[in-house]
Amino acid sequence: MSIRFSSRVAQVKPSATIAMSMKAAELRAEGRDIISLSMGEPDFNTPEHIRRAAIEAIESGQTRYTAVDGTPALKQAIIGKLARDNELDYEPSQILVSSGAKQSIYNLLQALLNEDDEVLIPAPYWVSYPDMVRLAGAAPVILQTGEKTDYLITPAQLKASITENTRLLIFNSPSNPTGRAYSREQLAELGEVLLEHPKVLICTDDIYEHIWWADEPFSTLGQVVPALKERLVVVNGVSKAYAMTGWRIGYAAGPAELIKQMRKIQGQSTSNPCSVSQAAAVAALDGDQSCVTEMCKAFRERHDWLVPALNDLPGVSCTPGQGAFYAFANCGDAIEKLGLKDDMELAEQLLEKAGVATVPGTAFGAPNHLRLSFACDLDTLQEAVRRIADTLQA
Repeated sequence: MSIRFSSRVAQVKPSATIAMSMKAAELRAEGRDIISLSMGEPDFNTPEHIRRAAIEAIESGQTRYTAVDGTPALKQAIIGKLARDNELDYEPSQILVSSGAKQSIYNLLQALLNEDDEVLIPAPYWVSYPDMVRLAGAAPVILQTGEKTDYLITPAQLKASITENTRLLIFNSPSNPTGRAYSREQLAELGEVLLEHPKVLICTDDIYEHIWWADEPFSTLGQVVPALKERLVVVNGVSKAYAMTGWRIGYAAGPAELIKQMRKIQGQSTSNPCSVSQAAAVAALDGDQSCVTEMCKAFRERHDWLVPALNDLPGVSCTPGQGAFYAFANCGDAIEKLGLKDDMELAEQLLEKAGVATVPGTAFGAPNHLRLSFACDLDTLQEAVRRIADTLQA
């Protein structure tokens, strides 16, 4: 039997990060010694007070359906967090809780976009942004950056990219995959451009907000340019900062009329997020935040070791990040010296010969790069770099 598939699914590629992680798992199952630097998942356990809140929720019977858009308790915790950390005030009707930040973004795109709409996406970008835009029937417009601009877009570049069809800008800082972040001054300059184009909405993906070590405190766009708040959707979650990737809780805050439409999409797809996970997320957002500080300290120590180590490799250069837990290495010279075709061949060679799983930069819109996650202990990182060095030098 031949099955005819939708034209939508034909436009979508499998996630490169998941594909590489699956390949690494297959090789491990065959008995190979594989170090995976491919997944964006903290290696820490979920903090004890958060796990305890989940257990108490189970024991108290919080195992039934909740409201589609989240429990009142979690909505209030999110409102409190946004006011405390980001100086942004919201009402419950302006909050949507989803099964991960990815679903929040997906809901937004499905609720907002039509054919002929364009979505601006700075590159390097998280692998899912362009395909989610395509699934919504719109066109991703990629704003290319590179080492010369620290992988950040400029106000002039943003201004030149906006057309009459531009509907949305997706903005991720600190960035997956580069770890680079925008300063308050840079956000203000981009905000000036956006203020000139009132039909353009903005989605700020702040999921790495608390994994941060820049010289100035983290700022989201709505803090720096309050006039943009009425067309801003702030997306965040508990996965990265609280080591809760498997709990699947993300959220969006934005205009009530848009959140209502996003809730409608969610109501016809997944309905409410996991009730027990929502209880745990309340404990994460309202509880002691010292666990976040401790994990961030470890991530920075790994970053501060890994980036110089990568820059010492032949044919590799790596710009330091200010947050997240990724190093994004330019391997163009190494690819050329090894006689390889591209970064995908390099990633395959490192996996097969060195037993190290990375993610090709092509998946992030940046050919000739590799993304390496340092969400693992320092000893593992050091062994991974030693193996990579042996392969490159050979």
